[in-house]
Amino acid sequence: MRRLLLYLSIILTGVLFISRLFYLQVYSSNEYNLDNDNAIRKVYDYPKRGFVYDRNGKLLVSNQPSYDVMVVPREVETLDTLEFCSLIKIDREKFIKTLKKAKKYSSRLPSVFVSHLSKEDYAILQEKMRKYRGFYVQKRSLRHYETSIGANVLGDIGEVNNTIIKKDPYYKMGDLIGKQGVEASYEKTLRGIKGVKRIQKDRFNRNIGPYKDGKLDTIPVQGKNITITIDAKLQAYGELLMQNKRGGIIAIEPSTGEILTMVSAPSYNPNLLIGRGRSKNFSRLYTDTIDKPLFDRGLKAQYPPGSPFKALNALIGLQESVITTEDKFKCRMGYYLGRKKLTGCHYHRSPLSMNEGIAQSCNAYFVNVYRRIIDKYEEPYDGMNVWSNHVKSFGLGNYLGYDLKIGNKGRVPDGDFYNKWYGKNRWASTFNISNAIGQGEVETTPIQLANMVAAIGNRGYFYTPHIIKTIEGGTINSKYTTPKYTTIDKQHFEPVIQGMYDVFNKGTGVALQVKDIEICGKTGTAENFMKINGKKEQLTDHSVFVAFAPKNSPKIAIAVFVENGYWGSRFAGKIASLIIEKHIKGHITRIDLEEWILKHSLKNEYAKPYSGEALKINRYSQLQIIEEQEYYKLKERLSKLQNQ
Repeated sequence: MRRLLLYLSIILTGVLFISRLFYLQVYSSNEYNLDNDNAIRKVYDYPKRGFVYDRNGKLLVSNQPSYDVMVVPREVETLDTLEFCSLIKIDREKFIKTLKKAKKYSSRLPSVFVSHLSKEDYAILQEKMRKYRGFYVQKRSLRHYETSIGANVLGDIGEVNNTIIKKDPYYKMGDLIGKQGVEASYEKTLRGIKGVKRIQKDRFNRNIGPYKDGKLDTIPVQGKNITITIDAKLQAYGELLMQNKRGGIIAIEPSTGEILTMVSAPSYNPNLLIGRGRSKNFSRLYTDTIDKPLFDRGLKAQYPPGSPFKALNALIGLQESVITTEDKFKCRMGYYLGRKKLTGCHYHRSPLSMNEGIAQSCNAYFVNVYRRIIDKYEEPYDGMNVWSNHVKSFGLGNYLGYDLKIGNKGRVPDGDFYNKWYGKNRWASTFNISNAIGQGEVETTPIQLANMVAAIGNRGYFYTPHIIKTIEGGTINSKYTTPKYTTIDKQHFEPVIQGMYDVFNKGTGVALQVKDIEICGKTGTAENFMKINGKKEQLTDHSVFVAFAPKNSPKIAIAVFVENGYWGSRFAGKIASLIIEKHIKGHITRIDLEEWILKHSLKNEYAKPYSGEALKINRYSQLQIIEEQEYYKLKERLSKLQNQ
């Protein structure tokens, strides 16, 4: 019996050893073993990121060589710290801090010690690298922006953090990733695939050559090139017109949903966020809480839409059969409920039909339309929901689904919103008539308004706005080529479009006409409030303008917001007309509009809340005219743009 137990023990032990060996050799992956083998070092060969071109084939983003000093903390030996710091241009304090950070990440895995060495610094350092055990130089590509415009569109790349590394194991400490713009949206397309080299080390931790003669090494796969929908010349022109102003311009091609230009002002040169100066420059831009150059006003800024929203209320009124195009409403310089004036209006003839109401931007007309929509139903709650659903079908009040990482959804109130505000069924259409004229609780982003006017120009449908045009060897998402339909029947659009056309012929935009182009638009003035020392103050109104052109088969739809720009035609309307003419004709004939926009600045307006000056100014007050020297600089930039 004892002998049998001995034999069983020997057999069992043998089976256990054989099973373990079988598991280690067959089931354990070579990749896993190699990654955890201290005798093998992995060196990554970084691919070049894909190039970025504009819609006309102009190169916007390319690459340039860069060199990173890498460190493996456990391999670091005693060295001349002062000499090493001098070579890589850091101080001793930075050396100690970075080495501690690298040890915290991993003592045996490499991480970036100093990034983005220049060719000159690399050449000097390379001669002495043998003296610094545990350090080596790794070559990679760094972004080079071939333009000074479109920073909010193109974005930038920066180092990954621990959160990203945990989420996606592809990235290692020191790797670069798209942070904003198309660099972020199309990161996986642009980045390519890293190559890997495995280096065998001896027992003294010295490199002795490629592991298995490099049979397991992989080569990098270059990122794919992409073409974006932006017109670089139109983008540059829009940014020039927005000098000394704050706001956003979004222009869309209605027939495709392609974004032609996406201006956010003030902006910055995208080349500020590359290389060793990136951190310092980013901090400077980030801490600028006055101009907020990193804040994309075209996608994130939420403004009251103002009078452009009236076109939408006209469409809803027709769809709900509460008005006809011939119905007329009186205006007594505003809308009155009994003797109480609920909203004001400017002087014009009265009464007005729909065409005149749109062309003259009559507040009283659209309050009447709005009230009829809400009051059509037994409960204002139901009427409000019907109205809200119509508005949302144009892409307002929610994220549009475009292919950019940032944005805000705006706000379109519904019945639940007002039940929470006033109490269930304790309100009526008179409680929120500001919605009739694009004020009150309604908020939109410039891209939403541009999309709204594109849907009007298309007579009832739109394509999801997008920035990607083509991907090398790939296709774009089908959601960008599939039309979305509004809740408004096609036949209702023509009278509203005629009213928008008459804005330029006989209405509030008559001074903005461009010869040989039929523009349909809508001026807007949006009230502007700010809390100053805890008190709500009214500042100068925002200037708003939306338009599409030509009237039939439109090639461009545009929304322009100029903060503190007085009223729609004073700043935003002029800029919109110039952008439209530039896109359709390729040159400018309205030199008078161009000269006026370049010469006038709103910097004084933006300084008022911080200087203690009176906030609400006279509607026709004198605007600041820029210094002659600055004007000629802008003219020089314009001349260069025209000659490109």
